[in-house]
Amino acid sequence: MSKHSIQPHAHHEPGHDNTGHDHGSYRSYLTGFVLAAILTIIPFAIVMSGGFDSRVLTAVTVIGFAVVQILVHMVYFLHMNTRSDEGWTMLSMIFTIIVVVIMIAGSVWVMYNLNTNMMPTMDHESFQGFGS
Repeated sequence: MSKHSIQPHAHHEPGHDNTGHDHGSYRSYLTGFVLAAILTIIPFAIVMSGGFDSRVLTAVTVIGFAVVQILVHMVYFLHMNTRSDEGWTMLSMIFTIIVVVIMIAGSVWVMYNLNTNMMPTMDHESFQGFGS
């Protein structure tokens, strides 16, 4: 073959390259933006209207919307999926989430125990979580 022979070209889908990475499209960015805006407006409206009767329900609802919004950002803006880098991106994200949850849960546990044990004269009955 001569050095000027025609090489077959790889088929490229819009928003993708041959490494498996998704670069997004205008439509995916717009979808992500709309979802992120909705997931911000709803909890804001809940809190500004005084929330639900239960403070725990209000807090759990706002945290739930925050978690969903994090997932929307990871999928639509950071382009994380199971196909990229043979799943290593998703695996490292799962590991990071586990470590962060352990750190936050441990910190809250330590702070609660310090508050309970270091402030014995304080009335802890009136501070039983968000539901009081």
